[in-house]
Amino acid sequence: MRILLTGGAGFIGSRVAGKLVEDGHEVRVVDALVHGAPPVFPEEVEFVHGDLRDPDTVDRVLGGVELVSHHAAMVGRGKEILDGPRYVGCNDLGTANLLAAMTRRDIGQLVLASSVVIYGDSRYDCPEHARVRPSRRTRADMDAGRYEPRCPECGAELVASAVREDDPLDPPRNVYAVTKLAQEYLVGAWANETGAAAVALRYHNVYGPGIPYDSPYSGVAATFRSAVRAGRAPRVFEDGGPTRDFVHVSDVVSANLAALRWTGAGMRAFNVASGEPRTIGQLATALTEAAGTPAPVVTGEYRPGDVRHIVASADRLRAELSWRPEIGFHAGMREFATTEMRYAS
Repeated sequence: MRILLTGGAGFIGSRVAGKLVEDGHEVRVVDALVHGAPPVFPEEVEFVHGDLRDPDTVDRVLGGVELVSHHAAMVGRGKEILDGPRYVGCNDLGTANLLAAMTRRDIGQLVLASSVVIYGDSRYDCPEHARVRPSRRTRADMDAGRYEPRCPECGAELVASAVREDDPLDPPRNVYAVTKLAQEYLVGAWANETGAAAVALRYHNVYGPGIPYDSPYSGVAATFRSAVRAGRAPRVFEDGGPTRDFVHVSDVVSANLAALRWTGAGMRAFNVASGEPRTIGQLATALTEAAGTPAPVVTGEYRPGDVRHIVASADRLRAELSWRPEIGFHAGMREFATTEMRYAS
């Protein structure tokens, strides 16, 4: 199959490119190289330095393509509203250009690298009032060390559980989340109008060898790994109790390969998660113990707008596309504690 891989020079995309070639696909990568020089690709990969915000570039790179794997995006929270034009341009205008050109060329298969950020929080249940959607945590509560979300009806602490693909999506909390949600809506509208087959892979906190320094792909995982590399104690916010799902990049790559098998009409979303949620305190401890560096320090600091817990079920991906994660938390952290990171050139 001839595949266009947008954003294929990035941490995840470059590994997807290599695996696609291994599986016998013809791969063309287009990347704007906003994060520096491209990696060394297999010689079979055709690399194009280009930006999806330019319609002529998009039309040119789609020539002869049968499927698009769309990873090109600005990631992370950035400077919020000040970076808004860049996030909207890269993530949403670029996607709109891509979909329009795919329609003109009658290309009807797409795999989108989406994100867990579109959910906001996990599911929450109150012992008395069942499923509830709590208000966002206030500075007053956080300053007082009250970190757990509370029931809006009775004030009781809530119990978090994994979100599923059909759960309601949260009103986005930052510009990045807004643009990732808009990407899914754009792709969904395109698939419904054209009868195309689209898969949205909602990545959790991706980590692994070659991750960029302080990468927003995995948030605290890259931040803690950078502290370990420098021999510093990781600084753990709140009480160390926020929960996330840390999924190894090799398992994310295998999810991308599995997504090629889905050919139904419309868009289908799949969570990509390890199924082994851990607190950020457990993450920091696992890394420092594996590396033999100073133990983490719980600071009580917090970032306004951060969610307390966000984990999701990957049962749909397992059941429908026969995907299984292979790298468990402890094995992955032992590797991650000493693996090389990628630094900006």
